[in-house]
Amino acid sequence: MSFLFGNRSSKTFKPKKNIPEGSHQYELLKHAEATLGSGNLRAAVMLPEGEDLNEWIAVNTVDFFNQINMLYGTITEFCTEISCSVMSAGPRYEYHWADGTNIKKPIKCSAPKYIDYLMTWVQDQLDDETLFPSKIGVPFPKNFMSVAKTILKRLFRVYAHIYHQHFDSVMQLQEEAHLNTSFKHFIFFVQEFNLIDRRELAPLQDLIEKLGSKDR
Repeated sequence: MSFLFGNRSSKTFKPKKNIPEGSHQYELLKHAEATLGSGNLRAAVMLPEGEDLNEWIAVNTVDFFNQINMLYGTITEFCTEISCSVMSAGPRYEYHWADGTNIKKPIKCSAPKYIDYLMTWVQDQLDDETLFPSKIGVPFPKNFMSVAKTILKRLFRVYAHIYHQHFDSVMQLQEEAHLNTSFKHFIFFVQEFNLIDRRELAPLQDLIEKLGSKDR
């Protein structure tokens, strides 16, 4: 949640995506923040009683986008075309970008370029009222869950890149507590609703197991 970052004037990578105040989704976000404040992340990710699953996933997806946006924004000066000429998460995992619309065939590109493509693409999905309706009573489309899964799968890759390639910088900036809490929240959420295939999580599997065992 964005409240994890206090009131520091954090640089975000892309403009923050705001949920309109007074809307039901805004109330859901406030509920999530209050539950997170209790410190029990497993409970915080559960679907609140009587709420719509799609809406809960939509609100949290927007929030994870904002969190990752902020986290990546703090280390952009270290993630350059020279230092990160490919988008990777350690030596065994490399990602090539395709969005199926503008770039149909996957292209190899630097991490900053890939993350720029990725965050711009996510932003476009979140801004699309037919995919992420913000007005009460407007139904979610039939393909919503599959779009949300793709967004979360791609956002995971930014966490994976930061952990593998930039954790030293994160520690120098004393941001590791924010990164770890944000990632733990993200992982508990996607596990609760089975939103990312286990194979996709492989680059951070050891960390995921460690975070999970600490919480048992």
